[in-house]
Amino acid sequence: MKYEKLHLKDFFPKLGDNGCDPTVEIYLPYNISEMKWEDRKRPCIVICPGGGYRFCSQRESEPIALKFLPEGYNVFVITYSTRLHCFPTQLREVAALMELIYSKAEEWNCDTTRILIGGFSAGGHLAAHYSTMYDCKEVREMFPDSKPVNGSILSYPVITADPKHSHAGSFTFLTGRKTPTEEDINYFSCDRNVKENTPPAFIWHTAADGTVPVMNSILYATALSKYKIPFELHIYPHGGHGLSSSDSQACNGASDPTLTHVSGWLEALKKWLKYMNFSDK
Repeated sequence: MKYEKLHLKDFFPKLGDNGCDPTVEIYLPYNISEMKWEDRKRPCIVICPGGGYRFCSQRESEPIALKFLPEGYNVFVITYSTRLHCFPTQLREVAALMELIYSKAEEWNCDTTRILIGGFSAGGHLAAHYSTMYDCKEVREMFPDSKPVNGSILSYPVITADPKHSHAGSFTFLTGRKTPTEEDINYFSCDRNVKENTPPAFIWHTAADGTVPVMNSILYATALSKYKIPFELHIYPHGGHGLSSSDSQACNGASDPTLTHVSGWLEALKKWLKYMNFSDK
């Protein structure tokens, strides 16, 4: 496996404005020549950790990357700008990573027809926001040919900016405003920006999540359904917020029956990836 940490501003200098320094950790399985895999192109997953747009969670970074490596994916974990850096900074940083993947596709053996974006909590918002608004004016100002993703994996995602169901802190840090305007609610609620070309999604949440209400996932699934976009939604009855891989790599007390049950999301995801032709296994 090849592992490397890259600073995106080294490739796209404008991303370094205002003290930003987004990074990406790349995990690339070797194409084993003994298996005649020299030219094998692998599907890719971009991982956006959560953290309320205040920080990027370590528990939703490497532990998740290591789940996808054995499944034959190239994995890219983005540590995007947070706290004082507001929209559209994060969306542009994801767009930059997509440009980098496309430009390095031959060197990194990337199948650019199978690039997924996955996110947790606020990172789920970033993933869904990019899925629905990769071509918005703020991104196209910097990347006129910004690239779409082919599917999304949303784990207890922040979706809506509507105060009835939102995780208010995420939008305070994303917009720089404590109280969202009506324009904010429409522009930053991912369910309100789903359209015909929004990619399929795998979504999971817990009904007992006391931080990001489960209605966030339900709203996004409902919006996808309206446009007849394929999705799979899993809602587990118990479990708190931020469960990540729901095992000892990311949670204390991983033998808890609740976590054992919730951890089933990974196996369900693998089946979905295979069914949707996003996996070679």
